[in-house]
Amino acid sequence: MELAAFKASIATLDLFMAQCYANVDDLDKGRQMPVHYGSKDLNFVTISSPLATQIPQAAGAAYAVKRENTNRAVICYFGEGDAHAGFNFSATLECPLFFCRDNGYAISTPTNEQSRGDCIAARGPGYGMMSIRVDGNDVFAVYNATKEARRRAVAENQPFLIEAMTYRIGHHSTSDDSSAYRSVDEVNYWDKQDHPISWLRHYMTARSWWSKELEEAEP
Repeated sequence: MELAAFKASIATLDLFMAQCYANVDDLDKGRQMPVHYGSKDLNFVTISSPLATQIPQAAGAAYAVKRENTNRAVICYFGEGDAHAGFNFSATLECPLFFCRDNGYAISTPTNEQSRGDCIAARGPGYGMMSIRVDGNDVFAVYNATKEARRRAVAENQPFLIEAMTYRIGHHSTSDDSSAYRSVDEVNYWDKQDHPISWLRHYMTARSWWSKELEEAEP
């Protein structure tokens, strides 16, 4: 999600790779870990490794934007459970936009073993926040939900919580072996059937914008 937002901010893939390799074109000048990109000029706060650090940071940034009375909103992407303080602060001051990626696992622990109740979106009203749960594998559902949430955040000064349900196909990190806690069949199902690219392929094929022949003809 963050990379898509970074790219949408007119950042180039060259800048992204420059940050990964910490070369001369790196906007962070080699001071950050790989894939921890950010840009002051693009209003993109650098990614933080400590769990949920970005949530109170986003709440503070959104409060500043609100006080400046500018036509802007702050969106915070996260996937952790350490969000209570940020949610409460933000709901009280009525300012930020949260985006939770629920990919089914917290490293090796399945979502259904992490918490009781109906996951994250159902907790929004308890803080006084509007919330919505969408299929995170559906590009259009994510786009429409984010667009409407931003509109409300800016026009109505209301916090908004989006929970995108998806699946982590890869390992958590290079030191993680996910085959120790989930089956290969499970991963293959999500990779082939319930995947953002698969959904988009079905959508385009149904409208005759794509076909098996075109796909096989592509280099």
